[in-house]
Amino acid sequence: MTVAALPLADGAALYLARDRGLFANEGLDVRIQPVQQSIQALPALANGQVDVIAGANYVTFLQADEKGTLDLRIISEGVRTAPHMMDVLVPKDSDIKTLADLPGKKVAVNILNNIQSLTLDAILDQRGLGHPVYRQIAFPQMGPALQRHQVDAVHAAEPFDSAIQSQAGARVLADGGSGPVASLPISGYVTTRQYAEKHPKAAAAFQRAVEAASRIAARDPAAVRAELPKYTKVTADQAGSVGLPAYATATDPTQLRRLTQLMTRQGLLKKPVDPATLLIK
Repeated sequence: MTVAALPLADGAALYLARDRGLFANEGLDVRIQPVQQSIQALPALANGQVDVIAGANYVTFLQADEKGTLDLRIISEGVRTAPHMMDVLVPKDSDIKTLADLPGKKVAVNILNNIQSLTLDAILDQRGLGHPVYRQIAFPQMGPALQRHQVDAVHAAEPFDSAIQSQAGARVLADGGSGPVASLPISGYVTTRQYAEKHPKAAAAFQRAVEAASRIAARDPAAVRAELPKYTKVTADQAGSVGLPAYATATDPTQLRRLTQLMTRQGLLKKPVDPATLLIK
């Protein structure tokens, strides 16, 4: 099984499952293929070049499913938002002091019209504020873009969030996982209907292994912090202070429905979708 994965804290359970022999115990030979954006792996998933995407940004894949470019199936929930697992950051000397100063400003997100703009817009909407102008800049380039004043702010996920704060001297303007988007499902382990139907035993075995690893991650943050330096560019010292997401110990369609409803309200889905119909049982 080939699994595409991003270098984010979201994917820690994948590496825990590998390193603790959980995949091997299920009889799986899992090969991990790093990618910088989950959207980069979407064509490979649709074409069968990769079998699963770990840390898959739900917004991208739900949109692809609605458009018919992907027949999506969700194997397992990955993570939900937690305090400071992603933050809106500005330069230390920025004139942007509060969220009220953000509308109309240039904000970097990893992918346009996706989970970062979705969550930030929801936070701003709750306060009756306007929206910023989003610029697509990959996570690794956000720090330099902020330092060069190419953007006014960045919305960064861990471990890039902590790295930008320490290396670029950025300050936190807002917690990107707070308020109306607290505990919101944001990424998971996804595949296609074709793969799930052709390889039901492998899909079920992967689900068992990664959910067991997610339970380890949920109860033992130290285990996650020990994994991060193995597949991200953070050091062991840096890993000790990054804000971790909440690792889902079970897949809850009710929680996933919060996400699809928010996407529908913001126009990222044209019609409501019941996420329960996309789950691998």
